[in-house]
Order: sequence, then C-alpha cells, then structure tokens
Amino acid sequence: MQYGHFDDEKKEYVITRPDTPKSWSNYLGSTEYGAIITNNAGGYSFWKSGGMGRYMRMRFNSIPMDQPGRYIYFHDHDSKDFWSASWQPVGKSLDDFKSTCHHGTGYTTIESEYSGIKSDVTYFVPMGKLFEIWKVRVTNTDSKPRKLSAFTYVELVGSWNAIDDLLNIQYVQYTPQMSIVDNMIDHGTNVYIPEMPDNFKEKDQGRHSFQVIVGAKVIGYDTDREAFLGPYRTYANPIAVEKGQCFRSLAYGDNPCGTLQVELTLQPGESKDFLVLMGVGKADVQGREAAKEFQNIQKADEELEKVKSYWHGRLEGLSAQTPDEELNSTINTWGIYNALITFAWSRAASLIYSGIDRDGLGYRDTVQDFLGVLHTIPDEAKERLELMITGQVSTGGAMPVVMPFGHVPGHEPKPAEEDYRSDDALWLFNTIPAYVKETGDIEFYKKVLPYSDSDEDTIFDHMKRAIQFSLDRLGQHGLPCGLRADWNDCLRFGQTGESVFVALQLRLAFKVYLEIADLLSDSDAKKWAEPLLQKLDENLQKHAWDGEWFMRGYRYDGMKFGSKESPEGKIFLNSQTWAVMSGAASEAQAKSAMDGVKQHLATEYGLALCDPPYTETDYNIVRAALMNPGQKENGGIFVHTQGWAVIAEAMLGHGTRAYEYLRSYLPAAYNQKAEIREIEPYVVCQSTYAKFSPKHGASRIPWLSGSATWTYFAIGQHILGIQPEYNGLSLDPCIPADWSGFTVTRKFRGKKFEVTVENPNHVEKGVKEVVLNGEKIQGNLISNSMMQDENVVHVVMG
Repeated sequence: MQYGHFDDEKKEYVITRPDTPKSWSNYLGSTEYGAIITNNAGGYSFWKSGGMGRYMRMRFNSIPMDQPGRYIYFHDHDSKDFWSASWQPVGKSLDDFKSTCHHGTGYTTIESEYSGIKSDVTYFVPMGKLFEIWKVRVTNTDSKPRKLSAFTYVELVGSWNAIDDLLNIQYVQYTPQMSIVDNMIDHGTNVYIPEMPDNFKEKDQGRHSFQVIVGAKVIGYDTDREAFLGPYRTYANPIAVEKGQCFRSLAYGDNPCGTLQVELTLQPGESKDFLVLMGVGKADVQGREAAKEFQNIQKADEELEKVKSYWHGRLEGLSAQTPDEELNSTINTWGIYNALITFAWSRAASLIYSGIDRDGLGYRDTVQDFLGVLHTIPDEAKERLELMITGQVSTGGAMPVVMPFGHVPGHEPKPAEEDYRSDDALWLFNTIPAYVKETGDIEFYKKVLPYSDSDEDTIFDHMKRAIQFSLDRLGQHGLPCGLRADWNDCLRFGQTGESVFVALQLRLAFKVYLEIADLLSDSDAKKWAEPLLQKLDENLQKHAWDGEWFMRGYRYDGMKFGSKESPEGKIFLNSQTWAVMSGAASEAQAKSAMDGVKQHLATEYGLALCDPPYTETDYNIVRAALMNPGQKENGGIFVHTQGWAVIAEAMLGHGTRAYEYLRSYLPAAYNQKAEIREIEPYVVCQSTYAKFSPKHGASRIPWLSGSATWTYFAIGQHILGIQPEYNGLSLDPCIPADWSGFTVTRKFRGKKFEVTVENPNHVEKGVKEVVLNGEKIQGNLISNSMMQDENVVHVVMG
C-alpha cells in the first residue's frame, strides 16, 4: 500500500494519505532550537535539549503516538461545524477531508481541504532564531461567503525538564503561570526564581516561552488546558472550538496550553494569511521582537527560502543517478538528510527517544555518526569530533555520554571501571582517518587535545591510548574483554569474558594506526604496533575462527558464544562483516563467513543479527533474551549492522549481493508496500522484526540511528566507490552486474568531480580505465596534483 511519493525536484516526501500506519515525522530547526513534526501536525519543540529544554509537552507511546502537537482548529460560525487544518486531531471522514503533507528539508507543509475551505500551513524555524513560524493561509473555495474562527493549540509544560514534567506531577502542577501581554501569550515556569542562562542544566530556574499571531486580529485566548478542552473531552473535540469561542482562561498552576483565536471572514475565492510565532523567551521581550521583525508577513516567505537554500546546500556533497530511482532519492536527499539529522541530535530527540534517558551525545553512537556527513559539513564535523575526542578518558576508554552544553575537558569525573564499554574509543579509528582523508588535514593528527579527566596528548597519541585501553584488558585467549558492553548492549562479557567483535575492531585500529605512522614517518610507533598486531592476528586465528565463521566471544569460564557448538546464537553477523572489514579473515575465511551470513541470517527484509535467537542461554551474559525472539538484539534485523554487510560484500567484489542486502532494508524500496515496514519510507530505522516474529518486516525507531551514517557511507564509498584517500580520490565501484553504469557528482576538498561510470561487460567490480579531464591516468587514484577546480572523470569497469 502506498501513502505518498518522492518529489526529487523539490527534495520533498509528499504524503497523500494522512492515515499512515504510524506517525511519519520530520525535523525542524537546529541544535539550538529543535522541533519534531508529523504528517498530522503532532510533535514537540525544545531549546538545546529534548530532555532539559522541552517547553511543549509530549506523552510518549500514546495513541496516536504524536499527540499533542501544533494544531490549527477551524469553526464555521454558520454551520457550527469544526475541523483541524491537519487530519488529526479532529479526524474528519477521509471521504470528505483531503490532506497532503509535504515533508521537506527543515520544513513541513500540510495542505487540507474540507467543506469548501482550503488551508495551507507551513512550519519552519527561521535561520538563527529561537522560535518557529506557522505560516497559515486559509482560502474560501465555496461559492458563498464564509465566517470562520481559527484557534491555535499547543500544550505547554509545567517544567522544561522532561522527567519532572511527565512524572513529578505533585510538583509541576504548581509551577506554571500564564499571562496575556497585548494579545500575546506568555508561558512562564518557576517565574519567581531567576533565569540562569549560564547554567542550562539547572532545572529549577525561571523560564518563559511565547506565542504571538501576526497578520490577524486576536479576539480570544485560552491558556488553561482543561478550560479549552472541557471535562472528559480530547484534542478531537475541544469545547472552545465546538462553541466557537475561547473562555479567556489564565492557567495558574495545573496544565497550561497556548490558544489564540482569530476571526476570518472570507468572500468566495478569497484567501487570508497570518503567522503564528512561538518560541523561547518572554512575550513582552522576545515575543514582541519577533512580531516586529515579521510585521510584514511576506518576510516569512523570504525566511522559508533561506531555510530551503541552507538545507539544500548541505545535501550537495554527493549526488548520483543510478538505474534505481528509489536509491537515487536516498542518495540525493533523504539518505544524507537522515544522516545530518542524526549527526545533529544523536539519539536525544524523536517520537521514540524522549531525551530523558539518552540526552547529550552518546560516545559510541556520535563518533560513528560523522561518517555519513564528513563530505558535506567537514568544518562542523571537525568541531564536533574534537569535542568527542576530549570525551576520551586518560585511561584510553571514553565517557558514555558527552554533554555539549556542559562538557569541561580535563575536569570531568572518570567513569568507574565497571562502567567502561569496550568499543567506545575504538570507533575513533573509523572516524578520525575518514576526516583527515576527506579534508587532507594531516596536521590534525598532531593537534593536542585534553582528555576528559586529566592530561593531554596529540590526537595520534589519543588513538594509541585507545589501543592501549584494550591491551590493558585482555582475557585468557588474548582477546579484549567485553566489559559492560561491546556495541551490543545485550552482550555483557564483563571484565574477564572476551569479545571477538572488539578484537576485530582492535585489529582495524592497529591497521589504521600503522598507516598513520607511515604517513607521519613515526618509526617508533610502527615498532610498537607491529608485533602487537601480529600477536593479535595469531590469537584471532587460534581462538576466534570456528571452522566456518568467526565466533562472537567467550564467557569468563571459556564458554563459547556464536559458535557452531552453541545451541542458540550459533552465528553472529558482526563478527563476519568485521572480519572482512578489518582484514582479519583470509580470502577463504571471508568467503566462508559471508556465505554463512547468506545461509543463516539473510531474509527478504534484511540480515538477522544472530541465529537462532536466545531463550535459554545464560541471561547474565546474553541479555538479548529480555527481548522476544526475532526482535532487536535477539535475532532481530538490527539495521545499524546492515551497512557493514554491504561494505563487506563490496570489499569482496560481490556487487550483486551487496546491492541485494542494501535493497532488502532500504526504506525507499518499501514506498509502494509501506504497510509492511509501517514507519516512514524515507528514513532508516534502528531495527526490523525478523523471521521469528509474526510481524516479520515491521520496522521500529526511525530517524536517529547509526543505520543512517553506515548506510550512506556504504552507498557512497563502497557501492558507488568514491573513496577519499590521504593523497587523493580513489574510484572503486562495486555494483550489481545488471547495471550498465551510473553518474556521480562529488565535491572533494573544494573541487568538483563529475564522474561517469560505464559497465559494458556487466562486471561487479574492477576498474579497467580512468580518464580525467580528457587524459587517461594510471590506476584508479586521482592524486591531489592531478585535480583541477572542475573535473570530468570517465570510468570504465572491467
């Protein structure tokens, strides 16, 4: 079943049926002022943090999952009928109510038509502002005059701290105080305590938000939720809207809301526009300033174009035209937009992530999130990367979470030994060289940065200390201990159990470290690392290879996990893909391991994380049994890992299989059968139900996931094969044999490359010829010295 389509020209996803299986969402704003909005105008807004700066209330896991939100209600004073500008929350019959939602990059427009009235509402956050705009146009398509009232509605918090607002009801029922200032709403909390702008994390301080209407006369208001909705009513039938008149309520404690009423008299064919401005600050100050700035409501159109231009510019680092239109929509708009949003918000704000338990920048997640965006925002990425490097502890491990608005390098408390995760700092070996290769900034390795707790080092020595962290915590087989977790939070090998996955990460770390040592002519570093890598390789071959595939790890007493001897979880995906990615597997082992993946883990909707699922194995080690078989870490299709399988198969030259794996979980591939996946067909998700689930194919937790960065990285660098190197740009595509070719536009170090790839012999991998600016070059590397500002590249595979 299809609910919408991709508009590649406008870079939008257009939802033509509002009754989507789940609420399909979008993001507005920046990391200073962020907002989530759905196709039915649900969602919430927040300042800096979804957990500590949320001023619009959101009840997670409610029905529908996106309510409350940002609503415009209409009341017809003649017929006494009422409806909302979005299909929900009133929910008129879809036989009579028509709605189209355009999710764009940084904005959403909801168009509706009902009973001779057409409305268009565009939501966005102007560049650099701490408020949002709802740009409203109402048109009378009837043959007679219409007299309407329009009502805004948002539900506001008693505390900007999400935990307090949702759970500490005996407190937050007494903290809000609402007022009206010249027909503007002022929403205050803890108003008799000073504001503390330099101490964002302090929850007990005075704060304000405002709501203003520009372009229409306000004739009524309500700021008390119960007064506006009425007793025993819902958002579907507020009593104020039903009666066509606000009650001028002022909340003093209890549950605040923001409603302003305007009257609209429309002749046949006439349209009227007005703006709703809502954001951070006092109505009498920031609200008044915002109203003055947008007193000419046409300025909103100018600001909207700036938002579009800004985001479209951020998508331009890589674009492609392939034989797969759904893949093109992913590459050119939604894949990179998804990666940019994930980079911005980590796992801190969505319709699933509340910001309560995952506020800030999770170390392992954030360090991976760079990989999908380095090519388009290298300067922003560098700033964030330096922040994350200073989240590394002097032990070589890392803080679990870095709070960007409160992090003080050199002065953060050191985690307890039992709280370290074994994989955290090893992700630096994927991201730091990727940044340097993208930018050519070799000196970055020599930059000195502090550790989180004490001491400082060059970035290269930060990387050495990350390796040493693992070496200091080896188990009886000479493999790194799993500690609290090893990427998989449901595998707890502890202080003495060993993780093969982390051993493979360590193997990659040594490989990368030695490459950098060569680059920097550091013979001492090579002398230190080479024998250690040799010993690790011996241990991997002796203790991790299980005959057909690589194991997952050892319990403290030597019990094997991910072995053919295991009754459950005989094979794990990550060990096989990372054996290829790290170079640990021989050619024969790589083939056997990845054939095992195909045989045991591949399904039509993606690759299972392990097989068979766990129901009886020691749950103290394998916490996956907390989940149902076929879900999440318990044999589910964990989408974060799918990109690794695509990369591994591409490295082996298996373009058809790599593409098959990519298509099996590619969101856009489900656009015409969206009822299977249920969530948004334009962004990736965290996990999909696997074959052991009765809902095989259903997907959960969209938007914020490492799936975004690894999918985009796998497509750009391993399918399309555009690979930055220290000394240039390498071209090494790996595509399905039935592709005749594709084209790519890539920006690299301030230069532009127009690449045409031809595949006349329908091979899957291999470059026969590269012609750069009309001249044939040797090999497939375009060195720095060969590059011009504008480059035309012709590649023949064979």
